[in-house]
Parts: sequence; structure tokens; C-alpha cells
Amino acid sequence: MDSFHYINNEAQFFVQDAVTESALKEVSQKVHDENRKIPTFVNHSAIPYSIQNHLRPEEMEQIKLTLNKRYDAYTQSLDLQRLQYDPDLVGHDIDMILNQRHCMAAILQIIEKEFPEVFCLNLRNNKLYQLDDLSDIIGKAPKIKILNLSDNELKMALELQKLKELKLEELWLEGNPLCSTFSDHAAYVSLILDCFPNLLRLDGRELYPRAVTEVVLMKPCKESYQGPELLKNLILYFLQQYYFIYDYGDRHTLINVYHEKACFSLSTAFNSMDPDPSALYDYIKNNRNMKDIKDSYLRRKLLKHRNRTIVDALSMLPRTQHDFSSFSIDMWFHTDTMISFAVNGLFRGESNSQNLMFAFTRTFIVTPSMTSMLCILNDQLLVKNISPLNVHTVFTIPGSIPCSSCTPTLSQLQHELEQAFSSLSGMKFEWCRKCLEENGWNYTRAAQVFLILQIQGKIPKEAFKQIT
Repeated sequence: MDSFHYINNEAQFFVQDAVTESALKEVSQKVHDENRKIPTFVNHSAIPYSIQNHLRPEEMEQIKLTLNKRYDAYTQSLDLQRLQYDPDLVGHDIDMILNQRHCMAAILQIIEKEFPEVFCLNLRNNKLYQLDDLSDIIGKAPKIKILNLSDNELKMALELQKLKELKLEELWLEGNPLCSTFSDHAAYVSLILDCFPNLLRLDGRELYPRAVTEVVLMKPCKESYQGPELLKNLILYFLQQYYFIYDYGDRHTLINVYHEKACFSLSTAFNSMDPDPSALYDYIKNNRNMKDIKDSYLRRKLLKHRNRTIVDALSMLPRTQHDFSSFSIDMWFHTDTMISFAVNGLFRGESNSQNLMFAFTRTFIVTPSMTSMLCILNDQLLVKNISPLNVHTVFTIPGSIPCSSCTPTLSQLQHELEQAFSSLSGMKFEWCRKCLEENGWNYTRAAQVFLILQIQGKIPKEAFKQIT
């Protein structure tokens, strides 16, 4: 079988003998997937152009070497712009014109074998006038999120339909004739979104401006970050709001707290004396401890790079409830543009359908941000079991807690919600109870309302406990 490609839900391929042709006719309507029988249509054809122009093995090897030079494993990016003029190809008399089927087929074959994890593909300035041949990439590199097709010869937006099965988040089309065929920019954006509904950026522009009520971590004041007391309050405030969302909100909303090119890694630590080492299973499978992981490819894969990948990974981890009163913070370095600190503490987590206690150390490298209080550049999380002797210290929140005789209408669960809300928001119990009651004891909704009101400066100072 040669020249296989996939277009509009149809698999098309070329075969060269009558026996295979007859066999294909016989299996029509006899092969089926989960939903329907699959028909097979056999038609006579001229030999495809791609078959007539197969590249020699030595040429394929040189192309592979060239692509390896153009691939960045750290960002999972493959830069193929102006590939025809690459000196390594020109010097070997290889005319790699990507608007010819056999050339594109060769590139996709190498991508499938060498770079199946590619996240960003740059095809800028390659004289592409149609995307039939590129459509085969859907099955060969399905993780592509960023595609650059700028400065090519695409004349019709219908060509983009051939790539609509890619889950693109960023697309570049500027410099193509099709961009001038729309009456206005809104029509242009609307048609592109019909093809790629998950798209977040088009030609470098954000498609969805942040809503006013979006949950972000805002600066508590406008003063400089200089001085130990201000830095202390800044970090405490940041951690309160970060874990407020991490524990009880949608972790995907933390995307704005991470730098676009931030890194995150998770490690676990346990020993034979742990009461239940298997409790760490949900964390061990993502463990990037370099003492344990010898495979360099696996280490790279377990390093989460870019903010969207990071929040996706965080959302896959078990739900948690951190005890803010157990936190100890060590800041060892700071400048006007960067702060490094570590947080040690305890949390309750769901793992293997159990409600278990864990200890953690989290190391942050952050920088001040225009859109949030701090922007995370690097985040390293270490999770480990805690001994039974430490369990009783978890979730003991300082301050007077209303007893059941004083508040008989509150259930044990409501007490726990009130205490957790107070621990992470910094508000007094009576204010936490009021906020929870007004939101029907829906913790996530109450947390979102709290953050919005705090951002707007509508919560009075007397609502908060004094931080000592």
C-alpha cells in the first residue's frame, strides 16, 4: 500500500496489483467500526505523483538530519520556514518544495517517527497553495497546538477545513491571499473559529479578552515590593489566594498565574517505614525525581512546560485541602524583578479513593506581573507521606472555633467549610459563615465571590484576622 492519506473522514490509498484490488472489493461492507459498516470503493487511477517521485534513502537521511537541527526538544517546536532554501539541503541538491506531495509526505513521515510529540509547527514561507498533503499530519502528530502558515499562497479559507481535526490553540495566517477576502476582521475571526473552536490566538492576537470578573490573583497594594515586611505580606497573600483556587476552585483558572513559558515538575519521597507507601500512587506516576528516572526522554516528558500544559497537569492531580496554619515559608533570594521562596506544609488529599494526609514542599520562582500579584516562572512540588505522630496537627486552625452548643444549626461539614474558608481567605469566622450562607454553602461560588469583592476593595478591613 502506498500514498496513504486521510481526507474528510475517508482513507485514500494507492495499490499496484489486481489481487489486492479484488480483495478490497470483497471486504466492502464486511468490515465495521463501533457504529457502522465501512464501504470500500475501488477506482482505476494513474500512478500518484508522490509515488513517481520517491526520495532516495540517502536523501531521506539528509532531510532527517536537517529537521533534527530545526527541532527544539525543550519547547517541542519544529521550525520549517523557508525549508527549500536550507543550506544543508541545497548543498546536497535536494529540492524540498513543500507544495509538492512527495516532499510533504517525506516531511510527515519523518515527523511521525522522530517528532510525534511536536507541539508547535512553523511552515511559514513555503509557497503552500493547498493543504491536502498537510492534512495527513492529523494522525501523525495530533498534539500540535500551534501552527504557523503565514506568508504562503493560500487563497481560499476552505483549505483550512482540511485541518479542522487538529485541536489548535494558536494559528498564524497573515500574509496569505485569503486574509484579504473578508469584509472585516470580525468575519475573518468568525470563519476561522468555525474550523478551530478551541483557538485562543489568531495571528498573534488574543481572541478572548479577559472578562472583568475573571478570577486572577491581584496585587493587594500599589507599594514597592522592597522591604521584608511587604515581601512577607505579598507572599502570604499570594499563597492564600493560590491555594484558595487550587483546593476549591477550577485549577485551569490558574493559567494566568503562570508565565507562558513556565515549568512545573512533581517529585515524591517515601521510605520503607511509611505507613502506606501506595497512598502516593497518584503522585508517583508523575514523579520526576532524577534519582529515580534514568531515562532522559521520560524526564523531559515529565517536565511540564508552558502554562496551559501545567494547569492541565495540575487539574489531573487529586483534589486537596491545604492547612494554611501549617505553612512555613523560606525566602532565600529576591531582587526587584524576581523572588525565590519555598513553602512547607500539610494537606489532606484524595488518593486511591481515600482521604489521606500528606506533607509537601513547593519551591516557587516568581516575578511581579501586570495582570496578577506574582507570575510563576518555575514551580517544583515535592509530596511525601507523613507519620501518624503528625496527623493530629493537621487542620488545627488557631483562634476560637464556635462550639456546637453555640451554633447548633451548623453541621460538621459546614464547620469544616467555615474553618477552611477562614484559613485560606484570612477572614474571621463570622464573616466566612456569612459569605458561605449567602452562597448556599457552595464553597466554589463563595470563593469566587470573595475574590471578586476583594479585588474591587469591597470587603472591610475588620473582616480579616490580623496576620502576625
